[in-house]
Amino acid sequence: MFAGQVGARSDHLSGRTWGLRGKTPITTRTGNRFGVNAMSAISPRGKLYFTVFEGSFTAQVFIGFLDRLIRHFTTKVHLVVDQHSVHRSKAVRAWVADRAEQIELHFLPPYSPHLNPDELVNADLKRHLAGEVITDRQRMRAQVRSFFRSVQRLAGHVRGYFQAPHTSYTIRTI
Repeated sequence: MFAGQVGARSDHLSGRTWGLRGKTPITTRTGNRFGVNAMSAISPRGKLYFTVFEGSFTAQVFIGFLDRLIRHFTTKVHLVVDQHSVHRSKAVRAWVADRAEQIELHFLPPYSPHLNPDELVNADLKRHLAGEVITDRQRMRAQVRSFFRSVQRLAGHVRGYFQAPHTSYTIRTI
């Protein structure tokens, strides 16, 4: 499985709309800054697991996600993540070491987000949010959850993230 985290902020949302010729369309936006964070993990078999949270991405948030993730499996989980400092923290290393039969972390090379198929999920999320009118944190949280739940039901779509030219290495047999 591949995992990644994403942050969505109100001041980063920009989409496109239409209007009558000669009439500038007016869209509803707020000047307030707010955001939510999410973490997801995807498998080449089309499974997606996620959590949505507010605040910083910390070792405790990551450990909570990992704890919920391994409960879904009876076999060992091999999770590929980037080199984020939280993923390599002492607390995470200790937690994973205590559960060596259940989970193992593998790290992508530094500065290579293009190798993580989960980054395509994050890009889809941001495209989805760009077309929405979001005026408060609760609405943004609901939209992020709605996006992940809808993608969860589309196993073929999740498998498609592994078919991109730069991520297809993940499913090639040797």
